[in-house]
Amino acid sequence: MNRREFCRQLTVLGGSVALGPLLKACAPDNAPPAAPAATQTASDPTAALPLTDGAAGEATASATKSPTPTEEASPTAAPTQEMQAAPLSGAVALIATTDRAEGVRRALRLLDVNPARGNRVLLKPNLNSADPSPGATHPDILRTLTETLLDMGARSITVGDRSGMGNTRAVMQQLGVYGLTDRLGLETLVFDELEAAEWVVRQSGDFHWQNGFAVPRALLDSECVVQTCNLKTHRYGGHFTMALKNSVGFAAKYAGNGHNYMHELHNSPYQREMIAEINTAYSPGLIVMDGVEAFVRGGPAQGEKAATQVILAATDPVAIDAVGVAILRLFGTTPEVSAGAVFDQAQIARAAELELGVRGPEEIVILSDDPAGASYAERIRAVLSS
Repeated sequence: MNRREFCRQLTVLGGSVALGPLLKACAPDNAPPAAPAATQTASDPTAALPLTDGAAGEATASATKSPTPTEEASPTAAPTQEMQAAPLSGAVALIATTDRAEGVRRALRLLDVNPARGNRVLLKPNLNSADPSPGATHPDILRTLTETLLDMGARSITVGDRSGMGNTRAVMQQLGVYGLTDRLGLETLVFDELEAAEWVVRQSGDFHWQNGFAVPRALLDSECVVQTCNLKTHRYGGHFTMALKNSVGFAAKYAGNGHNYMHELHNSPYQREMIAEINTAYSPGLIVMDGVEAFVRGGPAQGEKAATQVILAATDPVAIDAVGVAILRLFGTTPEVSAGAVFDQAQIARAAELELGVRGPEEIVILSDDPAGASYAERIRAVLSS
């Protein structure tokens, strides 16, 4: 598919408004491979989603792929509107699917960014424990994401993490990370095993941390940081754990100075604000969230599951977490995650205050590529706007 053959149309938060001028797709030479046409299923995967007050019954717009010369336009395609280029910050690609590999490829194609080309990529999964997804990153997500980043032209990829509920090296082994990295010729980095000189303390008088927090020098030196997180609640004070919370795995428990940073974090009344502050250490080039299944209660390792059937991709951790919180609310979740407006959630509010991403729901643009995704996005928009 060339640039003239690809066009997008956006599901825009804030109401059904006329969109801007025609967009010419500008996928780079090493962009992710073109996604296959969405598979039609017997039922809409979002059909069972409960509507909140004020939610529209049908989607008003979605991003659509122009038919190729050998295709006919689908008679069930979503209504069309004028198209505009999505802003980089605030754009969240949403794919309604149960196929993780297909969902990642389609989401990255739809998001249409390539931070990996020619760069050394540091990829952080969610390896907090060796529990199956959504407790930890699903093997299909890690495999598809690493293969796609290589196709996008990454010069090298290092998979790194620090487990909070297990030995990191053992967790990586149990989840098959080493088998994958060996097969693809990738590097691995176990943050717990770094020497004191390989940690850098980040401090600010504005932080809620007593003496700052420490992150790997490898994070600060990376040319491109990619992370993949899961959609889930967090019963140990975080309330939810998605992109912002996944960054806690970058922070040291010990950094050679005798201080237990994680003890401080988990015993502070400002835990959720401190989670957001860790994200000031870097700007993600890409975030992929696995929401095929979610923990709507419990977490982060085990909990009550819901079939949320979605893959999200973004470059903005605030935007993707806000969309994730809205999805948890659609399926019924904890009182803490359900309380107040989405942007009043402490992790999100502090991250927005620190200018780590969008400042409110009106700045979020949800991209979709089929009617099922557009319908899902409409329900999310209603929650974000409430």
